[in-house]
Amino acid sequence: MEIPFVKYQGTGNDFILLDGRFHIPELDIRFWCDRRFGIGADGLMILAQSEDPKTDFKMIYYNSDGNLSSMCGNGGRCIAHWAHELGIGKNGHLVFQAPDGRHEAWVNGNIVKLSMSDVDQIIQLDNCDVQLNTGSPHYVKKCDYLPDTFVNEAREIRQSDSYKKDGINVNFYVEMDTRILECRTFERGVEDETLSCGTGVSAVALAHAHEKKLNNGKITVKTQGGNLSIYFEHSEGKGIYHNLFLEGPADFVFKGTLEA
Repeated sequence: MEIPFVKYQGTGNDFILLDGRFHIPELDIRFWCDRRFGIGADGLMILAQSEDPKTDFKMIYYNSDGNLSSMCGNGGRCIAHWAHELGIGKNGHLVFQAPDGRHEAWVNGNIVKLSMSDVDQIIQLDNCDVQLNTGSPHYVKKCDYLPDTFVNEAREIRQSDSYKKDGINVNFYVEMDTRILECRTFERGVEDETLSCGTGVSAVALAHAHEKKLNNGKITVKTQGGNLSIYFEHSEGKGIYHNLFLEGPADFVFKGTLEA
């Protein structure tokens, strides 16, 4: 059976997308995401019918290791752009269900602005690093520079006793200016560095805002795959970051068919 697919990338974070509104096929996800034997991607997403009549579709996301994953920010932006191209939503505005709840997206050309989940806790670790969940769990370390040994250091954190079982994404970042950062991300499920990570960029921006006591506005984060913008508000009384938005490019790469 031939299954149509498209491939998208958002600042170098790349995905295979399938239309599963009428049928969700069985796939060897690890094979299709393999960069030598398959198409190659950081993950695979299915655009499915949502059980919630107030949403336009449901996003089902698999990491390249074949396991269902929590929220993917760049993936959410890419699947929203594709849904818009399929005629879903209205006037470039879409509402969809994701693993961490409901999200909204606004499409303007190849730029997609995506609402992200509120963050109600930033955990300060003994070594001055922080841990938080922006739809996926993230470990964030501020550095004077991004080391060449990043992948090895990040993998060691990922495989440590604290995170080996459930996994965690690991981010190192440097401050270039008060509202301009640069980061690298090691993603669980991919088990390697990716060129960009939407929830990771969000985690880095909020960790920085927490340290600098920034209460709102925009932070630009430079990744190896391009730049992303994070908008946020902080309520001192509630102790949460809310009205979070992730904005950046989402680009069609190519389309084809899978043999299943």
